Formats: sequence, structure tokens, C-alpha cells
Amino acid sequence: MTVTVSAGLSDLRSFLHGLPGVDKVGVEARAAALATRSIKTDAKAKAIDLAIRMVDLTTLEGADTPGKVRALCAKARRPDPADPSCPSVAAICVYPAMVKVAAEALAGSEVHLASVATAFPSGQAPLAVKLADTRDAVAAGADEIDMVISRGAFLAGDYTKVFDEITAVKEACGSAHLKVILETGELGTYDNIRRASWLAMLAGADFIKTSTGKVAVNATLPITLVMLEAVRDFRERHGRIIGVKPAGGIKTTKDAIKYLVLINETVGDDWLDPDRFRFGASSLLNDLLMQRTKLTTGHYAGPDYFTLD
Repeated sequence: MTVTVSAGLSDLRSFLHGLPGVDKVGVEARAAALATRSIKTDAKAKAIDLAIRMVDLTTLEGADTPGKVRALCAKARRPDPADPSCPSVAAICVYPAMVKVAAEALAGSEVHLASVATAFPSGQAPLAVKLADTRDAVAAGADEIDMVISRGAFLAGDYTKVFDEITAVKEACGSAHLKVILETGELGTYDNIRRASWLAMLAGADFIKTSTGKVAVNATLPITLVMLEAVRDFRERHGRIIGVKPAGGIKTTKDAIKYLVLINETVGDDWLDPDRFRFGASSLLNDLLMQRTKLTTGHYAGPDYFTLD
């Protein structure tokens, strides 16, 4: 089935509700089983560097200042100033008001600049406000936009509204990539997560993202598994690769490696790339750096060796 921007509510509903149901017990059991996998030391070193390259280093607080953002950008470019072999992170993620500051601090680097938009984190604003938010962030230098869907509209079954908002924001992005935040912790069921994933991809998302990090339930392995299965199936049907970004609650190297195993076993090597998978995180990077130091030097750096984010 091909869904267009002008598709009617009944067309979207019939397609989305025609998707196979998610086996809750099966998904949770598979995620739990994959989480027990271990990797060898040499593979762990490569996994840590890959995970660092996948981090969207994030600060989304009301108390954010230009100084804090500049410091975070410096860390994104050189996560470990004492070790030039340490890779840069994938991106910095900030509020639209901080995009100009971040763009200046990241100039000349390969670190992407992401900005949350569309009335993050609630998504409760008129479409005109969301589009202006997006355009302003792109004009200030963002090359990635993380938008939030209207969960109220989705849960009310108004799929056309959600679809049309995503397509409008995608257009407002211009050349910037669009990550669509589903806020999976508010969607209630795995079936809804699968439907929202497909809806976002059909509407033009470049990435689908679990969460804002501002609700009680954020990224989990079973939720991410459902989303990975959705992007796998979407590729088989439409021939286009969509990225996945779990965000919120991923704090340790062990956590990150569990997600890398999940990717490898579910969608394969094509998604083991920062252009196809990201971690939305703040504290994760420090743990990755401490574990990396342990592998290279044989001992842990002190807890205050790396900057706090």
C-alpha cells in the first residue's frame, strides 16, 4: 500500500490496524535473551568506539546557558582531550534558542547539530508554531531536527493529523534530517508503538526516536526491538533505510552494548552506523570514556576525570 499526504483517515487506519500484532511476551523474552549476550575484549573496544560515535550528546534543561552549550560542544568534538584517538560523538542536541551558539562552537567539525522543535516535549502547540520553531532552528544552523508527534491526536485515532504534521515539518526541515519522537512511554502498547513507527516512516521521517527523556518510561530494549523490526520491515517493503534513536535511561557501557547486540541480531550491519542509529544521552558518554580508558590503560580514570554534563 502506498500512503500519500492526502490519504484519508480510513486509508491510514486500515493500513495501520492491518499491521501484524506484536507478541508482547515474545518481544520481551527475545530482548531479555539478547541482553545476556557477552562480547570479547577486542570486540568490546570496537563497540565502545562505535557507541561514542553514535551518541547525540544532549542538554535540554531550562537552566541551559551559552557557556554550558559551548563546553558540551568542546566535549563532543574531543570527548577525551588526553587521547586524540578517541572519536567524536555523532551530534549535539539542544533547544532551538541554543542552536546559534552550538553552530559557532561546532564550526569546522564533523559533529552534527540537532535541535528539538515542534513545542518539545509536549507537542501541544498549533502547527504554525511548530513549523516556525523548525524553520528558525534550521536557519540558525541545525542540520537535524528532533520533532515530537501529537500523542493526543494519535491516541484519539486521528492518524491523518499526525501524518500531515510530520510531512509539513519534514518540508520545513529543507535539507536537515528529521527524527520523529514517538514518546513511546505514552503510547500504551507495543501495537501502538509499531503503528506510530510506520506512520512516522510513511510520512517521511529519516529517524524514529523513542522518547523525549521527559516522561517516566523512556527507551527500553523491548520498545527498541519493536521499532527495529518496523524499520527492517519498512526497508523490505519500500527499499529505504530509516534510522532508530533510543533516548532516555541509557547510562552505562553495558546498556549501550546491549543495544548494539540488539541491532546486530535484528537488522544487521547496515544499522551499525551513526547515520542509522543514535543514542540520545548525556551521562552515557562519561561511562563509555571511563571504560575505554580502562581497556587502553588497564585502570579506571577517577570519577572526576571527565567533565560532568
